[in-house]
Amino acid sequence: MSHFDLVVRNARVATAADVFNCDIGISDGRITALGTGLAAGAQNIDAAGRWVLPGGIDGHCHLDQPMSDGSRMADDFHSGTRSAACGGTTTVIPFACQQKGQSLAAAVADYHRRADGKAVIDYAFHMIVSDPTPDVLHRELPQLIADGYTSFKIYMTYDDLKLDDRQMLEVLAVARREGALAMIHAENADCIAWLTEQLVAAGHTAPKFHATSRPMLVEREATHRAIALGELVDVPVLIVHVSGREAVEQIRWAQGRGMRVYAETCPQYLFLTSAHLDGNEGAKCICSPPPRDEANQQVIWDALESGVFQVFSSDHAPFRFDDPHGKRNAGKDAPFSAVPNGIPGLATRLPLLFSEGVLEGRIDINAFVALTSTNVARTYGLYPRKGTIAIGADADLVIWNDGLDLAITNALLHHNVDYTPYEGRRIKAWPEITLSRGEVVWSRPELHGEMGRGRFLRCERPLPARPTPLRVAPRDDP
Repeated sequence: MSHFDLVVRNARVATAADVFNCDIGISDGRITALGTGLAAGAQNIDAAGRWVLPGGIDGHCHLDQPMSDGSRMADDFHSGTRSAACGGTTTVIPFACQQKGQSLAAAVADYHRRADGKAVIDYAFHMIVSDPTPDVLHRELPQLIADGYTSFKIYMTYDDLKLDDRQMLEVLAVARREGALAMIHAENADCIAWLTEQLVAAGHTAPKFHATSRPMLVEREATHRAIALGELVDVPVLIVHVSGREAVEQIRWAQGRGMRVYAETCPQYLFLTSAHLDGNEGAKCICSPPPRDEANQQVIWDALESGVFQVFSSDHAPFRFDDPHGKRNAGKDAPFSAVPNGIPGLATRLPLLFSEGVLEGRIDINAFVALTSTNVARTYGLYPRKGTIAIGADADLVIWNDGLDLAITNALLHHNVDYTPYEGRRIKAWPEITLSRGEVVWSRPELHGEMGRGRFLRCERPLPARPTPLRVAPRDDP
């Protein structure tokens, strides 16, 4: 009988720190050997010298999330995770979203019902805290963090989700005390509301005016305020989906002072611009913050290369375009302010960054692994089970084909959305084989993972559970 269930031979392995050639022995879904000339497994895959990387972890995506405006997400945990697998992602972390007036624990329980028996790959949950009542702050949130939901998102915009500064401080204080991580959507809600009113009153309702209603300064101001609130409470914060120069400058300033400020960006800020909002189909690219211009694309690339960003996520928000429950939820000619926000991107996140980042020399292979897998696992309490190729880690592996000339089409992506904003874009790389815990879930061009094989993951606290005593004295500027 073979010592290994599976051996991946002749792998060119990259982790966040190293590059080496080896065979990978897998037993019971975990990596049990790294070496050369390993004995034959019950099954064998010849990587033939191709890159073999840790499976991607998408730390920011939305699946089957209940909406308050009557819109409906097209991807559930089955269609979303099969799409993720075909794009080289082996773990997703979507959001259990609390509605105002709802118990946070009830939101998490409902999300488990939505996920149970559907996922093709493994998954964990973030929480969205939209109604921090005394019971949520003092009982539910601490208990949920202890139960393995160790990260949560808070919003500074959207009327049905946003918190005011006092509420943010109260929630951040819980994160500090319990050792959780707060993710912050940083845009100034009042500025956006005022600008939107002015634009709509003037008849400027087309999708392109979405970008006008959310200029960089509203992201800059909110990012600065989020950093300041985190500094006051003395707790790390992660600023999500950073779009351009002005927010990057705030984050770089804070990091330069030694503050624990982390940042995430997404493909839409590297590969789309505000010009994609023009025309009859501009609603396809409405997301917040909006894509900026080409100069800001370069700023984001530079920040990826220099280490400003720790995480690269899709922010997959699967609203169909030609659907009365999707982007046309408020009607075909609805103003930009009534169009559901978000774009699909689970399957395209990794191939786009590999093609345009690694193969074009903008980032190296180790940075790619760090941004898309290892840092995500560390940040959200899944490392070292996930996010690396090491003995004892889950055998989540991707064998890449980087010799392609492939046009992205929606039909390739296996999601339930009727479009991709990257239609027709040519790329040079796509996962050839995706393994989840040693099982082939994707072998180009076929899906293999069975519905329901994915497992829920309990996250560890990514930060010390008992930080140093609260510092209330202001820090003097140097």
